[in-house]
Amino acid sequence: MSTRRPSALLLVTTSCLAAALTGCAATAPHASGHAGGGEANLRLPDLGAATFLGGAVNGTVLLLLGLLVCLGGLLFGLSSYVTLRRLPVHAAMAEISELIYATCKAYLRQQGKFLLILWAFIAAVIFVYFRFLVGSGWGQVGIILAFSLVGMAGSYAIAWYGIRVNTFANGRTAYASLGGRPYPLHTIPLRAGMSVGMVLISVELSMMLVILLFLPAEIAGSCFIGFAIGESLGASALRIAGGIFTKIADVGSDLMKIVFKIKEDDARNPGVIADCTGDNAGDSVGPSADGFETYGVTGVALVTFIMLAVPPTEAVLQATLLVWLFFIRAVMVIASGVSYAVNAARTRARYAGATTMDFEEPLTWLVWITSGCSIALTFLTSWLLIPGLGDGTTWWKLSLIISCGTLAGALIPELVKVFTSVKSRHTQEVVKSARTGGASLDILSGLVAGNFSGYWLGIAILGLMGVGYGVSLTLGFGASMAAPAVFAFGLVAFGFLGMGPVTIAVDSYGPVTDNAQSVYELSTIEDVPGVADAYAREHGVRPDWERAKHLLEDNDGAGNTFKATAKPVLIGTAVVGATTMIFSIIMGLTDGMTTNVENLSLLHAPFLLGLIAGGAVIYWFTGASIQAVTTGAFRAVEFIKDTIRLDENATRASVEDSRKVVEICTLYAQRGMLNIFLGVFFATLAFAFVEPYFFIGYLVSIALFGLYQAVFMANAGGAWDNAKKIVEVDLAAKGTDLHDASIVGDTVGDPYKDTSSVALNPVIKFTTLFGLLAVELAVSLAQAGLGVLVHVLAAVFFVASAYFVWRSFYRMRIDAPMLTADDFAEQAPDGLVPDPAASQRLAEAR
Repeated sequence: MSTRRPSALLLVTTSCLAAALTGCAATAPHASGHAGGGEANLRLPDLGAATFLGGAVNGTVLLLLGLLVCLGGLLFGLSSYVTLRRLPVHAAMAEISELIYATCKAYLRQQGKFLLILWAFIAAVIFVYFRFLVGSGWGQVGIILAFSLVGMAGSYAIAWYGIRVNTFANGRTAYASLGGRPYPLHTIPLRAGMSVGMVLISVELSMMLVILLFLPAEIAGSCFIGFAIGESLGASALRIAGGIFTKIADVGSDLMKIVFKIKEDDARNPGVIADCTGDNAGDSVGPSADGFETYGVTGVALVTFIMLAVPPTEAVLQATLLVWLFFIRAVMVIASGVSYAVNAARTRARYAGATTMDFEEPLTWLVWITSGCSIALTFLTSWLLIPGLGDGTTWWKLSLIISCGTLAGALIPELVKVFTSVKSRHTQEVVKSARTGGASLDILSGLVAGNFSGYWLGIAILGLMGVGYGVSLTLGFGASMAAPAVFAFGLVAFGFLGMGPVTIAVDSYGPVTDNAQSVYELSTIEDVPGVADAYAREHGVRPDWERAKHLLEDNDGAGNTFKATAKPVLIGTAVVGATTMIFSIIMGLTDGMTTNVENLSLLHAPFLLGLIAGGAVIYWFTGASIQAVTTGAFRAVEFIKDTIRLDENATRASVEDSRKVVEICTLYAQRGMLNIFLGVFFATLAFAFVEPYFFIGYLVSIALFGLYQAVFMANAGGAWDNAKKIVEVDLAAKGTDLHDASIVGDTVGDPYKDTSSVALNPVIKFTTLFGLLAVELAVSLAQAGLGVLVHVLAAVFFVASAYFVWRSFYRMRIDAPMLTADDFAEQAPDGLVPDPAASQRLAEAR
């Protein structure tokens, strides 16, 4: 078959679909009376008009106190950073940590340049819409563009801070293992994680408080929208590229264990440094940027909702709700700090002198203590601030709705552990299956775990959102707020993130423990002359090399589990928060729910078609991101197999070879990200221009399809990952057929859990946020009498999107020539010669 035929077929299909979408747009009504500018024109109420504590304190003073809390969070994070830096570390381990950091810096610099290119696409749409269609002044346009840069820079800076902290902590955790005690191996990664979590949330919250407190009320809407789009863009790009990078390196490095029967993180393997860099690019940079964006976008969604759903005549209610929400956020930062201190004291009392430790146990306690503390402080703060709101019961009802989300932040990790923990029966079943059925049954059992997890997590989210909805019916806001149920869903998402510092901390625990193993092996510490005697003189105990490695691997299993627990929390927040943002679009299109409401129905064909389109995009995104990993890993494996030296004189791979693997990972990460981002970008424009209610169906669909796809993939990958850990640690079966089978399962799960699933979160939010502008742009053009242009642009944008969908496979393919029977004849073992007749038949069949 000609290689051009699939391209021609795709071209014809794309053209037909573009024409169909244009026809759909041509018959669809646009919103009437729609005011241009949308959310950017929101004007904040006078926050000082809201009074609290019997009139003793106004809203401005309370939010200034919130800023002081943020300052305290920053000081906590930075003091933890200084403490980590002062911890002891051997020079050989510090050298490897700094090499990892150096490659991470090179990667981030390239990503920073790439982000500016992507920002140019977004900036062009913002500029054209606000300057020429809305007629905004140069000042307002400049503010929106400036704050989009601020938001993107915030995601980028937090990502950089995260890798700096984690690459300090990895070497120090590795060195602490030499003492043979498990307790330091727990405290160092968790302190690093809390440092990242506290700085992340404090910086994000302080930025939003500055907008609320110090910028003119008439430009606050512009600032919030620009800020949210910028941080969403930064998180999307860093999550997608980081996820692709880390799994190219991880798969490439892991497969060498099967090919050459070498140990985990063998220093002679040039892929290990890239794997360590990827641990930070994917599991530190990505989650840090993602968490920063998630926290901010959820806040922007709630601000937007309050300003749109509560009429301007209720300005005091608007101000009261805004101040209450943001002060609750500040209080929850305090809750996380206090909970960390309480749990640290408890863990120290129990494990400081212990020789064995369940590494998951103190992390679990931290999550539940934080959840309980956050819920208690939410009720207390609401009782103090808004006891007289509504009929006098509103304070505890709002607190209960938020607490549904806060409870979800603790309950969802417990459900995730049921499917991914090393103690999980699902994970153990993966091992049992692999023992008898090899890699095939290993993979099938992991798929079972992922699918079951989708059911239980979906039911849990349904139940908690259902409680929020039920309580919203009794709020008594019907006369002063449109769609109080949507407000309740936004508050549930708000509660999800209430324990944000701790959620980020337990997620950041994973890359530190993973890197610590690698730093130990790459440092070749056991071969350093005199190191055992020097350690004994300094610490009074001789290092036990085997025990040190066992503790590091055991701790990595806990890190794997808690990396897995944070993913559904973030994706759940994205979906619930997207509900609130979609409502903002609906409010604009329906003139405050007064016109065209009937179009939000399956009876309106474009809405139904939009639901179908969303599912298609989610499945394309999944395939495109895994394709980038597959091709990149193929090239990495190819290079490693050609350059790895395993003779008796080889001790470690050269820095040059290691950097080359990093370059391969970076190249394919950026290629994959560019195709995916531009595919999503043009799809958002195309579907927004097709018809507004088609676009709403599309947004609803990607949120729901994305939720289940992400949960399924994340937990299947987590089960495969920890099944391998059981084989390596509990069964001590490295180098066996069972180990090989578990490695295969883990390499399948790698892009599942750390590429496709995690990137769906920022993609959903970016699409929804950018969609706010895109649909406004389309409606404004249509109302200006340019309906034909809108339909033509819908088709053009769709063709552009389909082109990048095509590129994501046909320009990312493994371009090596197809195998022939001769390839196997050349590689056949002695005495096994392929049947010439069979080879001839195979050639003729081709």
